[in-house]
Amino acid sequence: MQKLPISVLAVDDEETLLHTLTRVLQQHGYYVETAEDGRVAINILQSVPFDIVLLDFMMPNVGGLEVLKFIKEQRLDCEVIMVTAVQDIHTAVECMSLGAFYYITKPYVATDLLALIERACERKRLLIQNRALKRQIAHLALPAGMSGSNKALLEMLELASRSAPTDSPVLIFGASGTGKEVVANFVHINSLRNEMPFLALDSSSHAEMLLEREMFGYEKDAFTDAGNARQGVLEIANGGTILLDQISDMPLTLQPKLLRFLQTGEFCRIGGTKVLKSDVRIISATTKDLRREVASGRFLEELLLRLNQITLVVPSLNERKQDIPVLVDQFLKDQAGTKPPKQLDPEALELLLAYDWPGNVRELENAIQRAAILSDSDVIRVEHFAIPHRTKALRPAPVRRRAGKQRTRKPASPEVLPKSRLKSVLNSVKWDEKRAAKILKINVKDLKGRIEAYQLRKPRTGPKTS
Repeated sequence: MQKLPISVLAVDDEETLLHTLTRVLQQHGYYVETAEDGRVAINILQSVPFDIVLLDFMMPNVGGLEVLKFIKEQRLDCEVIMVTAVQDIHTAVECMSLGAFYYITKPYVATDLLALIERACERKRLLIQNRALKRQIAHLALPAGMSGSNKALLEMLELASRSAPTDSPVLIFGASGTGKEVVANFVHINSLRNEMPFLALDSSSHAEMLLEREMFGYEKDAFTDAGNARQGVLEIANGGTILLDQISDMPLTLQPKLLRFLQTGEFCRIGGTKVLKSDVRIISATTKDLRREVASGRFLEELLLRLNQITLVVPSLNERKQDIPVLVDQFLKDQAGTKPPKQLDPEALELLLAYDWPGNVRELENAIQRAAILSDSDVIRVEHFAIPHRTKALRPAPVRRRAGKQRTRKPASPEVLPKSRLKSVLNSVKWDEKRAAKILKINVKDLKGRIEAYQLRKPRTGPKTS
């Protein structure tokens, strides 16, 4: 991945100084444009984004202070370094109070200015990361739950890990609540872009015009409410990763613009004619079969070919029920924080294993959190879960008592009693099978069958030494 050079706009009415400054900055890898007065600078800033503005304080017509006020009023995403020939503390305080990053007095040493620019770039980077984090907190409802031993899950994560260091577009398919956004974040964290922003944009939660504004940004007066210019996520996430969630719901009229960006890396803000560039990796996610959407005419085939160079399929929780005990332990630990986590009663675990979980991992996490709150002891029981009644039909029914026969409990299925649970109980009672069967609420014969099926062996005890 080739990063774009830091862009600098140098504003000064001294032509010789601008020429020298341009040469020095270009030698150090900066992209430089110049303006000979404040009016020209404002015109340039209205159409071209810059990372840093070096702004002379004293200029004819429109001075540096007016340009600084314009930059901050328009909320332009750049850091301003004021350059002044007057060593006046009041001037410096005024500039800083209006939002300037710092100031430097003429004549200055080139190394001092370069160090100041580097510090300003670092501040800009931190502000972008902070803005991205705020967007994530406001936008995401992150489901946890990538733990487990399910083969399909592990194969998906392995493919995600292998594709992460590349810049290939990734398409993530899975039902709602399976953790598609978690997978997208996993790809970003393990990529070469992990120090840059990761932003998510939900294609289904915005009207067409609002979605276009969020994606591409807009210029001042581009529409009725556009009082100021605004960057879209393509600009904000430059160098990072964008997740386009529910890409299948993107309006058909907006899809060609996204396709053009994927092909060229270029776009225009709404209401603007200036061609802008952004280097972002696109990850898309959907709950729908995009090939069917293409066949129905609701999705561009060429866009699909661009998006799914790598396809990751996230299995539903119903396909990986063996992972439920592991996920439950994880959620209980998360819920407890620094306190000891609560334990799940075996019958409650049986209930969770019998349920089909249409809301997937997100529904399971919410159920565990709610049950942990409702339980006023260290144990979470069946009555603490608000799971639909159809689950009860899936649970083993008790055997009715017949005349002359003792009532017995129907043994649970092997999936209901994990190997780890069985081994733990046996060890706790020193392999007393009657006590273990009573704790597990199964008969001894069934217990012996499970021990044999799981190939468990009683630990050998060595001879006592005097």
